[in-house]
Amino acid sequence: MHITHFSTLSRRLVLQGIAVLLALSPAAAPLAIAREGIDVGGNSAFSNLVPAEDVERSAGQQYAQILQQAAAKNALGGKDHPQVRRLRAIGTNIIPFAVAWNPRARNWRWEINLIGGKQINAFCMPGGKIAFYSGILDQLKLTDDEVAMVMGHEIAHALREHARERMGKNAATGIGASLLSQVFGFGQLGQTLTNYGAQLLTLQFSREDESEADLVGMELAARAGYNPRAAITLWQKMGAANKGAPPQWLSTHPSGNSRIADIEMNLPKVMPLYERAKRG
Repeated sequence: MHITHFSTLSRRLVLQGIAVLLALSPAAAPLAIAREGIDVGGNSAFSNLVPAEDVERSAGQQYAQILQQAAAKNALGGKDHPQVRRLRAIGTNIIPFAVAWNPRARNWRWEINLIGGKQINAFCMPGGKIAFYSGILDQLKLTDDEVAMVMGHEIAHALREHARERMGKNAATGIGASLLSQVFGFGQLGQTLTNYGAQLLTLQFSREDESEADLVGMELAARAGYNPRAAITLWQKMGAANKGAPPQWLSTHPSGNSRIADIEMNLPKVMPLYERAKRG
């Protein structure tokens, strides 16, 4: 009787372990239906380890703190600031195309703000919380098309849930074998995610994540009527700025000739979308 009970429990644990491994396998990611434009497959299965609501709630809190700190320094652009109006107009054109990449985006409370500072930086946190630093607009003298490429890139990170994926991978690595050896191993997951969630803006994305964001962002901007070729001039400007002190944006967004080559290779997939958008 004791042997039978042990065998049943062991078998259950093994099956649970296999289920976890399958959930973490790239093959478990949803298959993407063939589509016009860029096709980068489904979101990573690692993101399933982290509740999206928790990540978005944490992002909203951190974003509010960032805006409060900027306001306290008189560095938060007002709604009538020309650059704020410009950014929000571009965002208004791009955001409607976000839902096709992530259904959750339909219910996000999107925000776009401008923070004064010399940093060449911009971001979009989970849940659609966008900020540009004035430095990236002023120092690089970005055109509207180039701003759209930056914004599309950052929005793509949020839509592809790269932060949530990275948190899931970090948590799974931190828990390690105990996740497979204990039925209640998931009890450690919440605290691990809480720890990683405190650093949303400093999470390092992989080169694959960056490539996805380049291409998905380029498509979003193209559908909104912005010239995808601006992605090339954007990275050329970033490369030129990098000859001195590396811009903050490049600390998490590595540049290089291979990046531009990848963009050029994918231009034929998005140019028809841009041309159609320009025709109205």
